[in-house]
Amino acid sequence: MSNHDHAELTGSTLKQAFFLTAVILVVEAVAGVFSHSLALLADAGHILTDVVALGLAWFAVEQAKRPADSRRTYGYHRVGILTAMVNGATLIVIVVAVAYEAVRRFAHPEPVQGGLVIVSALVAILVNTFITFRLKGEGDEHQNLNIQAALLHVVGDLAASVGVIIAGVVILATGWLYADPLISLAITGLIAWGAIKIVLDTGNILLEGVPKGIDLPAIQSTIAGTVGVDSLHDLHVWALSPENLALSCHVVVSEERLSEGEHLVRRLEMALCESYGVGHTTIQVEACHQCVGPAEHIAGDHNHPHTDSEAIRETIHGH
Repeated sequence: MSNHDHAELTGSTLKQAFFLTAVILVVEAVAGVFSHSLALLADAGHILTDVVALGLAWFAVEQAKRPADSRRTYGYHRVGILTAMVNGATLIVIVVAVAYEAVRRFAHPEPVQGGLVIVSALVAILVNTFITFRLKGEGDEHQNLNIQAALLHVVGDLAASVGVIIAGVVILATGWLYADPLISLAITGLIAWGAIKIVLDTGNILLEGVPKGIDLPAIQSTIAGTVGVDSLHDLHVWALSPENLALSCHVVVSEERLSEGEHLVRRLEMALCESYGVGHTTIQVEACHQCVGPAEHIAGDHNHPHTDSEAIRETIHGH
């Protein structure tokens, strides 16, 4: 299967999952209002996170088809990151609102139609189970990180729906109305965990921090241990998106090896791609006696510690 066909299949799967999850959201939101179930409304809030996550995943697949242009030389990966951060911040507000209502209901319990709650949650479980199998097939076969992230959201919603059913059963069997706010608090905890994680992860990407799971000292050792490299400096690793890692650095070689710079860069690119998944590299090869030695640094206080304006002028003008 070609990359284009793979992208089309992935986009189709995400599109189907997005609209099915949107239907679940409407069903649970309406049922939550009519049944007076805070747990069901909280689960609808959790499903909203799924809708947004699936929409972002679908959007990312579509945007990946767009080539970089003169204004967006890195492409459009960061649009999804910005949207995800706004989504995470909004979810935190939803968590606070649902938690407040749950505390209020502990003091003043409201009657809940347990039967309607159970039926609505069962519909959500059936649809989400179908979506899970669809996404799982895509994720296992192609190891698509976008699909795997969306799958985690849907599986989390399955767990939340099970909790809603438990609340409905307890209310029908015992009439204990406190089960509803208790389950709603558990679900808001699940939402809060995901929302905070989204905000932190997207914040790290926007700040161009080292991506999660990347061992920067290990990368430094890999580069420094490559035959021909005497030292390195200004090593930076960041993410354009969770699936697109970038790296830039300066490697110092002896003057005798300077002519082999292009071959050295290709070896480094292959090693970084195979070992760490870095897809975009910018490696500058230079011969500078002042840089050779143990004083290597990672993303130092300044970009060119070895350069001196007067020395450069002397070199250019033949001393």
